[in-house]
Amino acid sequence: MPTIRKTITLNDTQDAWIKRQIARGAFTNDSEYIRDLVRRDQEGQAKLAGLKQAIAEGLESGVSEKSLDAIWGEAEARAETAGA
Repeated sequence: MPTIRKTITLNDTQDAWIKRQIARGAFTNDSEYIRDLVRRDQEGQAKLAGLKQAIAEGLESGVSEKSLDAIWGEAEARAETAGA
């Protein structure tokens, strides 16, 4: 994958933070740290989009005729199945 060089401006506190992350061995250089932040942001945005979609589907589905206990029981059963 081709790379693109970017120039960013940080304040002293932000630069010191990145340097500490590199010094503790979490990253090998500034670019690796920034790429990690971008990847985590992309993952977070994807999860957020999924949650928003689920909320929209829930709202569109209308009011359920089931009791709260029945809904909770179904959710627990799905969680057990998913964990198995």
